[in-house]
Amino acid sequence: MKYHLYRFIAFACLGVTTEICFTAFSKFVEGGYSTAELLKLEGNSYVWMIFIYGPAAFLIPFYYNLIKRFPLIVRLLLYALGIFLVEYIAGFILDVTTGSCPWEYDNKWNISGYIRLDYTPFWMVFGYVLERVHLTLAELFAPLREKR
Repeated sequence: MKYHLYRFIAFACLGVTTEICFTAFSKFVEGGYSTAELLKLEGNSYVWMIFIYGPAAFLIPFYYNLIKRFPLIVRLLLYALGIFLVEYIAGFILDVTTGSCPWEYDNKWNISGYIRLDYTPFWMVFGYVLERVHLTLAELFAPLREKR
């Protein structure tokens, strides 16, 4: 049980932290900061994201086992596709249950406001990071799992 809880917390923290950094740097690159705000690099996330990134602790091992035999580039594309699927479903559920999707995309590359296709390279990299974190945690926690 501890193993799964630690993994859930690790993936939730990784996802939320990555999102905060990504939104800060995106705003910086897009020129969304005034001169006074420039060095703040203020990013944001949502509490809901804990419950979206955390389950990656259970989804990534399953998904990785399905795709690990593929070359890296194929795995990266499959990670992006999987993340788009989760992002779309989560956005839809949040929209229906709360009345809005927190990230509501509005550029020309969006699908229903829930996903942005121009984020594909970022999701490919993030998927690879999730893969590496999964493998590292599996190795680190192997002794804990063997005690059962």
